[in-house]
Amino acid sequence: MNTLLILGAGTAGTMAANHLRKVLDDSWSITVVDRDDEHVYQPGLLFIPFWMKAERVVRDRRSYLNDGISFVEGDVKLVRAEDRQVDLADGRTLGYDWLLIASGTRPDPTMVPGMADGALWRDKVHEFYTLEGSKALKEALGRFEKGKILVHVSEMPIKCPVAPLEFAFLVEDHFRKRGIRHKVDITYVTPLDGAFTKPVASAELGGLLRDRSIRLAADFAVERIDNEQQKLVAYDGRELPFDLLVTVPPNVGQQFVMDSGLGNDAGFIPVDKRTLRSTEHERIFVLGDASDIPTSKAGSVAHFATELFVDNFVAAVEGRPLPNQFDGHANCFVESGRGQAMLLDFNYDTEPLLGSYPLAGVGPMTLLKPSRVNHLGKLAFEQLYWKVLLPGHKMPVPAKMSMAGKRRPKE
Repeated sequence: MNTLLILGAGTAGTMAANHLRKVLDDSWSITVVDRDDEHVYQPGLLFIPFWMKAERVVRDRRSYLNDGISFVEGDVKLVRAEDRQVDLADGRTLGYDWLLIASGTRPDPTMVPGMADGALWRDKVHEFYTLEGSKALKEALGRFEKGKILVHVSEMPIKCPVAPLEFAFLVEDHFRKRGIRHKVDITYVTPLDGAFTKPVASAELGGLLRDRSIRLAADFAVERIDNEQQKLVAYDGRELPFDLLVTVPPNVGQQFVMDSGLGNDAGFIPVDKRTLRSTEHERIFVLGDASDIPTSKAGSVAHFATELFVDNFVAAVEGRPLPNQFDGHANCFVESGRGQAMLLDFNYDTEPLLGSYPLAGVGPMTLLKPSRVNHLGKLAFEQLYWKVLLPGHKMPVPAKMSMAGKRRPKE
């Protein structure tokens, strides 16, 4: 019996298990490991502070694993790659012939002094990257009537790098609808030199911030949070006062990745960015946010990479050259308030551009421009996620990015 062990039952791990169960014969066992049985629809965490019910985003992991896939509930303690074994925290040991790591990334608020260890944590300092954090933030927004709000990114990379921008637009719209927008000062605080990482998208998103009267504090490298003075303090001495701080803590890889010596300083595993194969261990592949590939840590990346990974895995097992090359394709909706959203489509080599998607000149979605259709597309994705993506069905979107409909800026 050949054994495939998958660490992580999130988006990438669940998709990969279901896809591979269809193509691997009965001589293969597939086992998925995760710390609990709660699969969280992470895009929904953004909406919980505003309108989505928390129970809507959580479902059982086991129910989304197809027949013929085993699920083991337990914390991973250590990967012993040379022995092809994984130790669990409860003392169990699992062997494997091939290992797929899809353990994602996690916010670590302990890395910023005054964040998790401050008196204001979950009071006036909040995050929405966890279910607990989103629910606490909903209560905080309900109490907020006036003052300064900072929407803050500690450092990059983070999962879903557009989510903090989305929150800034949505919270602005939230107070507009309540009729107290004029009493609320909103600043978007980022370590980047603009609203986004690439010039065209940064210009468009920065313009939207200005249109919504949201201030931009760029190049802000946070040193600490001053809880007594209620200030965000940068290494260069800048200080930003707040009445409510909505922060994105540093994102890091899982502890077992670090303890196993598999990751870089941030706990992300070095891989060949085209094949997702570990650069150190040929029988280890990495999908989703757990790798160090130079593109967004986003669900779309996990989706596109996983579809291309399946044929590569079969080829690797058979000792053949890997046939597919992942291009870093990412596709992200950006909620912009007012019942609209923007759409970004890019890869390793091409930055987000203006245009239409998926059909040139037809769309129906617009790239880097707010539209109602984009917003409806984002809302519709929730059902596609549960009913099509996770079960391992093909989505009607090509895994590799196309230039169809995209317009390069004039020199």
